[in-house]
Amino acid sequence: MSGITLDTVRKEFGDGEGTVVAVEDVDLEIEDGEFLVLVGPSGCGKTTTLRCIAGLEDVTSGTITFGDRDVTDRRARDRDVAMVFQNYALYPHMNVRKNIGFGLKLSTQQTAAEIDRQVEDVAEMLGIEDLLDQKPKELSGGQQQRVALGRAIVRDPEVFLMDEPLSNLDAKLRSQMRTELQTLQHDLDVTTVYVTHDQTEAMAMGDRIAVMNEGTLQQVGSAEEVYRTPVNEFVADFIGSPSINVFDATVDGARLDGPGAFTYHLSDASPVEGLDTVRVGIRPEDITLVDDGIEMTANVLEPMGNENFLYATLGGREVTARIDPTKRPGTDETVSFSFPESALYLFDPDTGESLKTKREGDVPDRDDAIPNREGAKSRSDSGSDADGDQIEEVVE
Repeated sequence: MSGITLDTVRKEFGDGEGTVVAVEDVDLEIEDGEFLVLVGPSGCGKTTTLRCIAGLEDVTSGTITFGDRDVTDRRARDRDVAMVFQNYALYPHMNVRKNIGFGLKLSTQQTAAEIDRQVEDVAEMLGIEDLLDQKPKELSGGQQQRVALGRAIVRDPEVFLMDEPLSNLDAKLRSQMRTELQTLQHDLDVTTVYVTHDQTEAMAMGDRIAVMNEGTLQQVGSAEEVYRTPVNEFVADFIGSPSINVFDATVDGARLDGPGAFTYHLSDASPVEGLDTVRVGIRPEDITLVDDGIEMTANVLEPMGNENFLYATLGGREVTARIDPTKRPGTDETVSFSFPESALYLFDPDTGESLKTKREGDVPDRDDAIPNREGAKSRSDSGSDADGDQIEEVVE
């Protein structure tokens, strides 16, 4: 097994004036045995990055290494990777046994008996040993996904690459499969790169997550690091559900004046020194309803059982609060809220970079956390990241 290194990897589509930069000079170190999740909105370049790692796309510039092997110019079949996609790509005329063992039959000199033993071992690991003689059409979505995983696992690859493998499953089965995938990857200890647009999935599964936007790597870190100390407003907004509340405020010394009745006095004004305006962020769970605080108007209450989500208006801006389930403000009712200063996020109004994050005074090193951040807002993947829909065959 080995780690993966991307060194200033760039992928362009088209020529001349029509050139689109899908992946812009990405630097990324993935440790041996690590489960790294690439996450970002549709079109951000995450699937294109995965395809470059797999060898399904030639990089325009930069290098990709597996351990100490430069695989930049190697074909996909020579990279020793196994892939699992959103579309399971099972062969409908083959039973489960033949689907799982098909790659071994093509790529090894093993006997049929040896292949059968490996297939049965993997099937037992995945809990599908009783399905080996069934065809894909006889299987549920979760069972089909396990077969696709089995086909990848049986090859004992150096690297696993997964592109939205759970997106076709219902919510309950997705949650179950997330747990199974994490356990499986831990047991196999294979370096894994997993692509998803679902930030909840990314935070739940990855040893680290790498957030991408418009072809550029924005931040790499643990779920807690990315959530609590985002390097910029994009990461803060993308990671977290419900999304962070963000609005403009004018700066007058240590005082921030925002929409409606929002006024806040900072105990430390150094993050906003020299600024006329700033972007203020407050996460929904940090808002507390109080008797005497900043007033806003309640619009909709969503009871969730153990908590309530309140959607309110603050000077024309929508604010989302995660509140105690015993609190049930009515529509158009005026409510007051407060929040601790330690939970306040501040972002540069021009660059979007973090000035203050949830851990007071703890702002990530931008040179480490946002490689190649210059021009991060200037280019788009323009649909080249198709979230795996255009891929139907597993690399054998």
